[in-house]
Amino acid sequence: MKVRLIAILVMLVGMIGSGVLTTQIAASQGRHELVYTDRAEDGDPPQIALGIAMGAFRGIFVNILWLEATAAKEEGRFYESIELARMITQLQPRLPQVWTFHAWNMTYNISVTTHTPEERWEWVIAGIDLLRKEGLVANPNDMHIHKELAWMLLHKVGGYTDDANQYYKRQFAYEWQNILGPAPVILPDQRRRDQVIELYAQQTQLIVDAPKTRSELAELNPESDEIARKFESRFNIVGRLGSDPDAGEEFLRRFQLDRELQRAGRFVTMQGQLGPKTMLMRQLRSEYPNEQAWNDLANFVRKNVLIDGYNMEPVRMVQQIRKFGPIDWRLPTAHALYWGSRGTDVGRMEVTARNRTSLDFLNAFRMVMQSVQDLWRHGDMYFNYLDVHEGRAAYYQAVPNVYFVPSYGAMLEEVVNASGIYEADHKPYRQYAVGYENFLRDAIRFFYRRGDNVSAQFWFDKLRNFEGVNVNNPDFVRDMGLSLKEFADQQLYDSLGSPQVAVSEVYASLQSAFYNGLMVRNLDVFNGQWDYARKAHAYFFSQQFNEVVASTNTARMEFMDRDFTFLAGQLFTNIIMTVHPEQAELLFGYAPDDLKRYAYDSLVLQFKPTIDELVAQGESEPFEILFPEPEGMEQFRIAYQAKIDARTNRGVEGAKKN
Repeated sequence: MKVRLIAILVMLVGMIGSGVLTTQIAASQGRHELVYTDRAEDGDPPQIALGIAMGAFRGIFVNILWLEATAAKEEGRFYESIELARMITQLQPRLPQVWTFHAWNMTYNISVTTHTPEERWEWVIAGIDLLRKEGLVANPNDMHIHKELAWMLLHKVGGYTDDANQYYKRQFAYEWQNILGPAPVILPDQRRRDQVIELYAQQTQLIVDAPKTRSELAELNPESDEIARKFESRFNIVGRLGSDPDAGEEFLRRFQLDRELQRAGRFVTMQGQLGPKTMLMRQLRSEYPNEQAWNDLANFVRKNVLIDGYNMEPVRMVQQIRKFGPIDWRLPTAHALYWGSRGTDVGRMEVTARNRTSLDFLNAFRMVMQSVQDLWRHGDMYFNYLDVHEGRAAYYQAVPNVYFVPSYGAMLEEVVNASGIYEADHKPYRQYAVGYENFLRDAIRFFYRRGDNVSAQFWFDKLRNFEGVNVNNPDFVRDMGLSLKEFADQQLYDSLGSPQVAVSEVYASLQSAFYNGLMVRNLDVFNGQWDYARKAHAYFFSQQFNEVVASTNTARMEFMDRDFTFLAGQLFTNIIMTVHPEQAELLFGYAPDDLKRYAYDSLVLQFKPTIDELVAQGESEPFEILFPEPEGMEQFRIAYQAKIDARTNRGVEGAKKN
């Protein structure tokens, strides 16, 4: 009897303890989002139902699937590996390594087995979307997934190791110009870093402040809601704007395309050649000419697309702009920075004394630092939207953005502190410190080549006084004893074969030729910088040009256009469109005719209407006097179009035929 009483007592204690622990475990599962799939959906493979039915033995079943998926990948059976990984993510969605395994398989392994840029891009973006739209929804606080997503965007899309990388960049820019529109226009008298950052932040802040629901939109601007209902009716998506990201992206595509076509005057020159949906949108835009109503609707839709479609937070986007610099979200590196930075933020929220050494802060922060460095090297992007949309050769050029130079150093102390033992002061070779040193060397060389000796000297002094310099670098003391010119020249000789250095050298020299030569009427400076840029451009392509399999016309490392005159003409046009008319007159007046021809038609669109108004008021000379049409414009237009057509016929990347 005594034994039975003891047994009953033990059983009761166990039952009570089990109840308490079950409640605590369930609460912990909810807090940490560790619940598993408990039912099969229609269309799921039978293995899903089997795994669910196995209950407590599901872990063993998942391990078997994992071994099979790994074996399939190693044996080159990538499609089978994808299906197995998909099953695992459905059965055990809180296992981050499976999500990244699955995404890498698509983005890196399967993509390179295809033979066209279009096919490759489908697999690359599918892997990215898997992490961005699914993996991080299931594991919102996992630093590992954030880091891997940032790397894919930085390396696969933003880098140059993939044969089709130039195609990826154009498609990415096209997608995000549809979603967010073009980058803000920087006015000539608002070029200070703080002013530019505020300009970019305010553009995204409009999305943050946009209404969350259709009822709020109707209250803010009834005409915006009316336009939304008309669009939904005519494009057969009734009731979906603001709640369905796919419908929202359709609206934003139509909205941006209409703006681009209108800006380029295509509705006049391409009568009868535009598609029915394009003309339907044009008709709707004509019926509702209130631009503010359209902008309010667009920002409302953008908010829904970003949050529900891309799992991004507009508030965080604004915070990152204010922290890092004027981020152009059409660049893949901008998104690498977003996800990498978000990963380190949530990682620090999850860190404890027990797991601190297991969380890979070193590599997570490296993604952030590399992204900032890449935005300095390629963060100012010029892009022809219509060329991509209409399937022609797409002009795309990303050049150095000096506004990100201070960002790298400002982050260094924060990153070192967060990285703990990996960046301790007593370590002789600090990973971030050597990165910062190399970053400063590049910045000094760029500012010097650009002709901005004041900035070059400022950053040279920063480097000389940098306390985190690696003590095992015997060349540092010698380098710091050089003059600014000697130091800048040495950096060039050591690294001109690098695409980043070549791009910065060519563009810095051309900018100096235009700003420090033409604008101040110093033709000696112009000719010297122009000749240097031409030679640096030729040297780079003689060393690095390499035709690739996935594209018959774009070199893998073609970070700038191979046609130097075309490249210089486009940059001249971009610069002359961002200065005051008086400065534009100087640039245009002293430029050689080859450059004038590239810029003339854009000048007509940009300045002629304003100058015509001033002429009518007796306050200006006629446009034709200030900007006389260069000789041979008709022949130039024909030759320019023939060059574009020839590129398209050879399959230059960038075509998006839809």
